[in-house]
Amino acid sequence: QLQLVDSGGGLVQPGGSLRLSCTASGRRLDDYDVGWFRRAPGNERERLGCISSDDGSTYYANSVKGRFTISRDNAKNTVYLQMNTLKPEDTAVYYCNANSAYWGQGTQVTVSS
Repeated sequence: QLQLVDSGGGLVQPGGSLRLSCTASGRRLDDYDVGWFRRAPGNERERLGCISSDDGSTYYANSVKGRFTISRDNAKNTVYLQMNTLKPEDTAVYYCNANSAYWGQGTQVTVSS
């Protein structure tokens, strides 16, 4: 059974950066397509992007394209979400997902001065 742990969230000022981690146990994460999502209070869950298990290709939502980057470190069984130029509207709980079936527990990101 694949288990995912999200980490790396915190409080950051507007314009700052954070790197979130999605670390797997139980199975190799590079066998799975991994996506990042977020949910802000009062909003529906938003899909941010994903990285393919086949060739490592990535997809990003327009709201984060050019600011967020998804990458893998197979040796650490981890997928990262690098977030740059953060805005207050990026405040949310961020979750990773594998093959639309497995979820991390989420990590809070707050962008505020």
